[in-house]
Amino acid sequence: MRILAVADEESKALWDYFDKSMLAGIDLIISCGDLDPQYLSFLATFSDVPVLYVHGNHDKVYKKMPPEGCICIEDKIFVYKGVRILGLGGSMRYTKGDHQYTEWEMRKRAARLRFPIFVKRGFDILVTHAPAYQLNDGRDLPHQGFGVFLKLMERYRPKYFLHGHMHFSYGKRQKRFDRYMDTCVINAYEKYVFEYEDKNLCDISS
Repeated sequence: MRILAVADEESKALWDYFDKSMLAGIDLIISCGDLDPQYLSFLATFSDVPVLYVHGNHDKVYKKMPPEGCICIEDKIFVYKGVRILGLGGSMRYTKGDHQYTEWEMRKRAARLRFPIFVKRGFDILVTHAPAYQLNDGRDLPHQGFGVFLKLMERYRPKYFLHGHMHFSYGKRQKRFDRYMDTCVINAYEKYVFEYEDKNLCDISS
């Protein structure tokens, strides 16, 4: 399965200078948040594949204008072609804005998913907006990651963890790939295409 992951910044290659051939061979599109809903609707219209999304901390407009033709996977497990995908959007709470959570609030969200995860016998891809704590996150509160994401990877060993929120413009420390135990971690900033069955994708030692 060929997956296009997007987050945080609309890709000019996919929107401003769009060529439909750029989406050829894509089987699934996953948004990790903070993207214009019209951009996601555009991708859904021209790709003919499911477009899944979670919310970023700047996605307030989604209340009035959700992305048409797309599927919100917040607080649920979506199964596509046998791949189990769990969504937990939002960032660490730093204001009173929408889609922001304390660590405790995010832990409660994850706890409510225990039974669905049990029924599905785990999950294969964890999709979030924020990164995990001290795993490619920032030390300032708005960009600090959640510790519960580490716990989810430790317990369920998903194949992939996709997140956004950490722009490459923030500095040289930002990485596209990382690994936590058995899980390949991908920063979906702007866009990244990967093969679900690529066993060497996050072999960061090579």
